[in-house]
Amino acid sequence: MQIISADERLREIRGAKVLLQGRTGIGKTWQARTLDPERTLFIDCEAGDLSILDWPAPTIRIDDWPDARDLACRIGGPNKSFPPTACYSPAHFEAIGGYLENLDQYQNIFVDSLTAISRLSFRWAEQQPESYSERSGRKDLRGTYGLHGREMVLWLNQLQHARAKNVIFVGILERVVDELKHVEWQLQAEGSKTSRELPGIIDEIITYEFLNFNDNQPPLRGFVCSNPNQWGYPAKDRSGRLEPIEEPNLGRLLSKLTNQHDPNPKGENP
Repeated sequence: MQIISADERLREIRGAKVLLQGRTGIGKTWQARTLDPERTLFIDCEAGDLSILDWPAPTIRIDDWPDARDLACRIGGPNKSFPPTACYSPAHFEAIGGYLENLDQYQNIFVDSLTAISRLSFRWAEQQPESYSERSGRKDLRGTYGLHGREMVLWLNQLQHARAKNVIFVGILERVVDELKHVEWQLQAEGSKTSRELPGIIDEIITYEFLNFNDNQPPLRGFVCSNPNQWGYPAKDRSGRLEPIEEPNLGRLLSKLTNQHDPNPKGENP
């Protein structure tokens, strides 16, 4: 156990862990263009990169849950509290080759999207022994959702420990109406555990939406960064550095959060 002095902690490079959520088609993936492509690693989980086809950033494509876990381990490093047989343990970390090649080159990890990642996790969980009843051999959805929820939280915690990196999770925001006609905006993800525990794991929840200010002007795109707000959108600012509404430019938002210069001053909004 080591005490880190105040001066050492203040000199550390720290990244922000951000959920950027909004309705389909608002331009969430396009926001990657506001980041320096040479300093950004794009994690493609849903083959939805049409809006950034000419954006020259390196990409890793994830098609199944084991690959997603390996990638998180190679970015976040080993967790010494886990036994050798567990995912994210030092043994797992060594078995998959240690830290990702050229990881120091990247300041930003852009995950597109958390919604798609949750589907990969759920699909994997459905095939595990825990998803079947020991007595009847039939599928047990409670077991599936329980395993899936634990897997997702561990995966998010693993990426949270990449302290020096900005990790941006893109997610689809959906409007949910219950039997009592109560309207709520929620992250679209398999199971409820991920959406419920996510606010306690990440630093920032940013809703990217068309905002109507009731000023007889057309709605404008904007980042909603605090809650409560007049639209009822989910938001959270752990840093205390953001205005309730910020311009829709992810690069400048990250600079504001981490006290860094604008990584891509030529980036324009869609």
